[in-house]
Order: sequence, then C-alpha cells, then structure tokens
Amino acid sequence: MTATLITGICELSTCDPSQGDGSPLGIVRDAAVVVAGERVVWVGEALAAPATDDCIDLGGKAVVPGFVDSHTHLVFAGDRAAEFDARMGGEPYTGGGISTTVAATRAASREELRAHTRSLVAEMRTLGTTTVEIKSGYGLTVADEARILEVAREFTDETTFLGAHVVPAEYADDRAAYVDLVCGEMLRACAPRAHWIDVFCDTGAFDEAETRRVLSAGVAMGLGVRLHGNQLEHGPGVRLAVEFSAASVDHCTHLTDDDVAALAASDVVATLLPGSDFSTRAPYANGRRLLDAGVTVAIATDCNPGSSYVTSMPLCIALAVRETGLTPAEALYAATRGGAKALRRDDVGHLAVGAYADFAVLDAPSHLHLAYRPGSALVAQSWRRGTRT
Repeated sequence: MTATLITGICELSTCDPSQGDGSPLGIVRDAAVVVAGERVVWVGEALAAPATDDCIDLGGKAVVPGFVDSHTHLVFAGDRAAEFDARMGGEPYTGGGISTTVAATRAASREELRAHTRSLVAEMRTLGTTTVEIKSGYGLTVADEARILEVAREFTDETTFLGAHVVPAEYADDRAAYVDLVCGEMLRACAPRAHWIDVFCDTGAFDEAETRRVLSAGVAMGLGVRLHGNQLEHGPGVRLAVEFSAASVDHCTHLTDDDVAALAASDVVATLLPGSDFSTRAPYANGRRLLDAGVTVAIATDCNPGSSYVTSMPLCIALAVRETGLTPAEALYAATRGGAKALRRDDVGHLAVGAYADFAVLDAPSHLHLAYRPGSALVAQSWRRGTRT
C-alpha cells in the first residue's frame, strides 16, 4: 500500500491529548502526518517522519481534523427565505414552517432530492466537513420518510429517522394516530435505512409521553437514540435523553441546574447549534456553563431550510466562541472530537494512528483563525479517507 507523507504543517491539531503539547487539541508544531490508504499511520514532528513513497508539502499551513457535523437535515426541497425575512422583522420562530418544507419535499422527485443533497454535501466538503449525519423528517408519510433515508444513505452511514419531527396537517385532529404510525408502519419501513432515531421534543412538537413512546419503539428496533430537546423552552428533553442513554441531546438552550448536572453525570453529549440560534434570533445556548460542569459538548450546523440554512462548520465555530462562551480551542474540539462522540465514533474527529485520514488544511498559521476570521475562505484543502476532495 502506498504511503504519503503530508509535511510542511506549521501547527497540527490532532484532538488527541496524548500527542504534542498534551492539551485537549494535542497540538504538534512543525508536524507531519503519514497516510496509507484511508487511514493515518504516523503522526509527529516532521524531522522524525519516516520515509514514504510520496510527499506533499503544505508550505507552512495549519491542519485540523475534518469537522464532524452531527446534526443536519440535508434532504429537502424548496427554501423558506420569506420566513427568515419575517423573523428578521420580528416574528418569533415556532417551528410551524416545517410544514412548508414537508409539502415541497413530498412534491420533489427522488433525483431532485438527490441532486440538492449532493450539492449541500459538496459545499460542506469545501468547508472542511468530512463526516455528516443526516435526518429524515420532511416527508412524514411512510413512503416519503423511507425515500428521504434512502437518499441520505447515499451520502452517509449516519442516518437518523425523525418521523416525529412535527405532526403533519392531515393528522392535526388525531395526534395519537400519527404517533401510532410513527411507532408502527413508518418505523418498520425506515429502521433498515437508519442508524438512529430522533424526536423533536419541545413546544408545538411532541410531548414527554409521545417522545418516550417513539424512542422506546426505536430502541426495540435496534436504533440508537438522539433527541432534539430544550430548544424553544424548558422541557423534558434532557431528562429523557439521559433516561434513554442517548448519544446526544441537541439545542440545549433552556436548561436548569438539574439538567446540567444530569448531563454531567451521563455519557450524553450536549450538541450546540449556534447557526440555528443565529438564524432564529433565539438566545444562544450557554456552552461555558456546560463545559465548566464537565459536560461533553459538540457543535453542529443543524443545516435545514427553515431555522439554520448553514453549511459552514467554521462559521459555527466562530459563533460558538463569540456567543456561547467557548474558547477557540474548545470550539474546534467540539466541532471535531465532540461531534464524533455525539455519533459514538472513535475513528473520526481526531488525527491519530488508526483514525480515518480526514482533515482540513487551513490557509492560516493556526486553528485560532477559524474564530478570528469568521466568513473567510480559510479551508484551502479538504481530505477525506486519505483523498483530497
């Protein structure tokens, strides 16, 4: 197998504290990485690098692990720009606009959905994202939810069944019947195409009893648990996430001290979605409070057409630093290793021997520039599975 030396790295953030300076980022200066096939086979100072078949000199650029975007809704049709305009004019976000996207998505062909998803994933790649999770939730019929997951599986193994996104209009007068559908026929059709199950547990979506029922049905089908929780107001989301040993609970805007303590005592990752808070003019989650309590934190884009039409993890890193209280180092870790933990993955989100060779080359001397220069085109190269994309 051909080995390639990636050298000329002025600052390598490995997100492995056993390496380099011993910090959570495991920074190695004047570094190199050796890639063979899809994996990292050596990491260290360039002067100690082994001989290889090929060599690529980055000329003094910084390298970080590829971003792990652990919360997206990429398979959809249409947009909700008018809704965004209304919010910027003062209308609050309620989640009610989801029905607009449901109608557009149901009307779109499979090829239209595939082409749009492909374009979003390609855009994410140019911005350094190498692992992405994709949810359903814009079909809300058995056939449409299954179709969305089939499209999502073409782009990632990290697919999530979100039939419990909102109650569709045709079931407005019979919520119980829709929950029956989600837990029965829809779940049976979607489980073979999904790795995870998720519920939007919040005001205007699904209550505690409904959420518990859906999650229980998903677990019985062998799916891992994720949860939208505590976005619009305080509710049972965090408590249920801990009860079900969820991989992550996402949004985490409205938390009590008991919620924070419960997360700190569990393995549940708190995933912050600052792009959503930005796009809805909502309060930002308090990342500083969570980290200080010992909670594992991730950052994701929540890319969707209504509340966060954002594909840029670098932007979310900058927002997390400016608005949620994270340091630049903490935000980078949350966007890489934190996202991997939110997906219960140990092969992505860091650069160590045996991990996938997924990394972003920055047109900058340091990871600090991700937060320091928001909106700049800092990702010069994106590598996934040992290949430049």
